[in-house]
Amino acid sequence: MDTRTGLPVVGMIGGGQLARMTHQAAIALGQSLRVLANDVDESAALVAADVQLGSHTDLAALRTFAKSCDVVTFDHEHVPGEHIRALAAEGHKVFPGADALRYAQDKHQMRRRLSELGAPVPRWAPIATAAELVEFGLPAIVKTARGGYDGRGVFVVNDVEEIIDLLASGAELIVEEKVELRRELAVQVARSPYGQVAVYPVVETVQQDGICVEVLAPAPDLPEDVAIGAQQLAIRIANELGVVGLLAVELFEVAGGGPRTGKQSDPPQGLVINELAMRPHNSGHWTIEGARTSQFEQHLRAVLDYPMGDTSLAAPAVVMVNVLGGPEGGMSIDERLHHLMAAEPGVKVHLYGKQTRPGRKIGHVTALGADLADCRRRAARAAHWLTYGTAPA
Repeated sequence: MDTRTGLPVVGMIGGGQLARMTHQAAIALGQSLRVLANDVDESAALVAADVQLGSHTDLAALRTFAKSCDVVTFDHEHVPGEHIRALAAEGHKVFPGADALRYAQDKHQMRRRLSELGAPVPRWAPIATAAELVEFGLPAIVKTARGGYDGRGVFVVNDVEEIIDLLASGAELIVEEKVELRRELAVQVARSPYGQVAVYPVVETVQQDGICVEVLAPAPDLPEDVAIGAQQLAIRIANELGVVGLLAVELFEVAGGGPRTGKQSDPPQGLVINELAMRPHNSGHWTIEGARTSQFEQHLRAVLDYPMGDTSLAAPAVVMVNVLGGPEGGMSIDERLHHLMAAEPGVKVHLYGKQTRPGRKIGHVTALGADLADCRRRAARAAHWLTYGTAPA
């Protein structure tokens, strides 16, 4: 407890943009967010008042960090499970716990558990040899079980020769069928230790080269029964896995899909689960302005066992566009902000304090309104100014 405020201290392991935006949400709640960062130049370390430097793989650093926190949580999923268990055994509250987080850390474990639950997943199998991959069938999607994100560790394979070196590396791999993809969706749910849940509207995520570049809220032209089914699925997974905090369920909308009987346990028609993330997530950045309660405030509420906030939309249409670093040279980021603000005064800008590199995610912009197409145009125009320093053609 922070004796200055009489409010609990939340510790977030990881100093990236998720911790930075969680810090912003904590300010309004009067809370003190403590951050464990690797470097003083990380996004959250640039703005948070209480920062400890240390590695998320160093148990001694984690122990020191946790001592002054009422609750410990994460802005990424890379803390070793044995370290999380050690902290919990020593009496620290750590959310999500290791038993839940392993399903976001390990794709093999995730696919196995979701299959046991009867959740909709692509056909999949663990593989270790070229023969097993051929037997499964090509083309297919091969994934490393641990460590991949933003398209890393994911390979579209048409011929075994393409991944001979990967197979020989000894990395744990799984293979999934290449589904007939219509689009990608996501749904977020927050769950507290008490078991209260709050689910956000289903959104559409637009990907390029494995990176989310745009989020549309709510997902356009999604039948109501499918949207409700996706939300029910996310709630069920959060409960079954014992998640505390935010859970993001990334989904593929695919061709076909079996009929629903109307039972809550039915998988949503035409949807399969791609990935799980147990933290605030890129697909939920739109909630800062676009929902009554942002995902970052909701995550704090959840890990502190506070009642959940309202997840309804603040406008009929919300569009979030990620800002990626563009070519080197040209006008400064400050000059680009001037032009953006003059061109699109209604668009909200979030920059993460990162050094710009081509293709690096350095921020996002959000547009709200009554018309989805207009919101997309305005958000894209604003992001273009920040990336390229020019007006879009």
